[in-house]
Amino acid sequence: MPAPIRSYRDPLDEEEAPHGANGETSSPMEGLNGCNVDDGQKRVVLPMNSCKSSQKRSKKTKESPFDLSSSVGGISMAKREDGDREVVNLVLMTYDSLRRRLCQIEDAKELNTTMLIKRADLRASNAMTGKAFRTNMRRRVGAVPGVEIGDIFFLRMEMCLVGLHGQSMSGIDYMTIKDELQEETVALSIVSSGVYDNDAEDNDVLIYSGQGENFNKKDKHVIDQKLQRGNLALDRSSRRHNEVRVIRGLRDAANRNAKIYVYDGLYKIQDSWIERGKSGGGVFKYKFVRLSGQPSAFAVWKSVQKWKMGSSTSSRTGLILADLSTGVESIPVSLVNEVDNEKGPSFFTYFHSLKDPKPFSLLQSSHGCNCNKTCVPGDLSCSCIQRNEGDFPYTANGVLVSRKPLVHECGPLCKCSPNCKNRVSQTGLKHQMEVFKTKDRGWGLRSLDPIRAGTFICEYAGEVIDVAKVNKNRGYDDEYVFDTSRIYDPFKWNYEPSLLEEISSNVSCEDYDIPSPLIISSKKFGNVARYMNHSCSPNVFWQPVLYAENNQSFLHIAFFALRHIPPMTELTYDYGCSSHIPPMTELTYDYGCSSHADHSSAPKGRKKCLCGSSKCRGSFG
Repeated sequence: MPAPIRSYRDPLDEEEAPHGANGETSSPMEGLNGCNVDDGQKRVVLPMNSCKSSQKRSKKTKESPFDLSSSVGGISMAKREDGDREVVNLVLMTYDSLRRRLCQIEDAKELNTTMLIKRADLRASNAMTGKAFRTNMRRRVGAVPGVEIGDIFFLRMEMCLVGLHGQSMSGIDYMTIKDELQEETVALSIVSSGVYDNDAEDNDVLIYSGQGENFNKKDKHVIDQKLQRGNLALDRSSRRHNEVRVIRGLRDAANRNAKIYVYDGLYKIQDSWIERGKSGGGVFKYKFVRLSGQPSAFAVWKSVQKWKMGSSTSSRTGLILADLSTGVESIPVSLVNEVDNEKGPSFFTYFHSLKDPKPFSLLQSSHGCNCNKTCVPGDLSCSCIQRNEGDFPYTANGVLVSRKPLVHECGPLCKCSPNCKNRVSQTGLKHQMEVFKTKDRGWGLRSLDPIRAGTFICEYAGEVIDVAKVNKNRGYDDEYVFDTSRIYDPFKWNYEPSLLEEISSNVSCEDYDIPSPLIISSKKFGNVARYMNHSCSPNVFWQPVLYAENNQSFLHIAFFALRHIPPMTELTYDYGCSSHIPPMTELTYDYGCSSHADHSSAPKGRKKCLCGSSKCRGSFG
């Protein structure tokens, strides 16, 4: 029978905590970028429940969500202490945009140096914290404003910047609180590495191992973990029964050396004990039990794993078709309906790209690049890099760095290989997609895999439609049409040059520069993009991409993740508003195209929006 944890209590031992049994470490690097090393000395009184666009129109001025008059780094002092969903998204998007830009700079430097330490994540975090561009800095027990259960993080620094987990390396975050009777440390959050922890068979139960190795580094003598620091905080929390945030660390299938962190919600410690580890030393064990009534998060990941490992189609409830693409895609696209008895969407021919695209002439002729094997970031002799204003548009792992007026990819005449990293949008699906029946918006699209911000999702495939034909018949295939001439709400996704002390230039321009309107119908021919629904707060955006060939160029529409997208989350983008509808008065503008719209109906010629976003403008199309 395991010994009770209190029989090993040693609260007076103040030795430096050794490496953690959960694969975490305490090191001098903690505290870097504004994250905490040890908040046990902090005493907080806290109750335990506590460019120019080609499409122009007049826009109604919208109020800024930030009080810039009293802000630091663009975030008000109040929002720095206590955030909300909008600020959390802003911080995460800004951080990742800086990290991508720094990766781009480092990739270009690799051509000329072999002594480059690539830590764009740390440099981006330093830039953010140096400008106080963060939120939820007030330490708290329980939920964090603006962070939702199921949110995913690809770096520990992201959790630090939004106040979810304040330790950049340690697995246990804690602080000292003071109530009417005493002061003591309590646990705020833990990160389960998934290596030393036993997740048990119940997704709502976690057996967590305490901090501290079981041998002395000098003489390799076996020792017991000590009840201090994080372990002591967990012990106190088990007695106080306070809520503890649990973040699950899961292996990233796309990068074996990395992890993805999933916020799984609030837990309480139900039991604690000590058992002997593999080395013979005593290891603290804590049984965390998830609070009921919370949305599923980790359980969703476990379900997806079972579906992927299933040997038969019966492992997926509601599965209609194992591969909607009929082998066109290298990764099967499943078709699922768990809502009603409809057997599938209307018939169409699955096609991976544009059918019979219409070329247009470029001002400057292009004969493709002469690169050997692949284009290399920083090689200014590459004509494709020159067209991208001297910057390689993607990071080394294929993530889009910034939105651009146009992204120039290598085309058929380029001498580089098909594996060139400047052909990202031409490589087909890289994530396992699923077309599913929604409750109120027809068929939708989601991914069984997590998707990192900036990752290519798919191209909008279909037939290129003559603009004159569309103008003549406004309702032509409008259920399955993508139109670049529509009016789209502006949004910022690129990095802020001032945070890197760069001079602002056209590199940060996010207005598209499309030579001529492109209208694509996916009614008869198309791919998974035809199933992406509209949202006024989308998680996907489109980017025009050019493949040059002689004096002609072909325009394609590529979709990229606007932010990190958890598995089984519906993928949506902004459909925009038709530019053919006569100019609107301020009243009709509010009615149909702004966040102040009347949601009861839609203006003539547009469709009622059912996205449910707090920023819903009421209609689209």
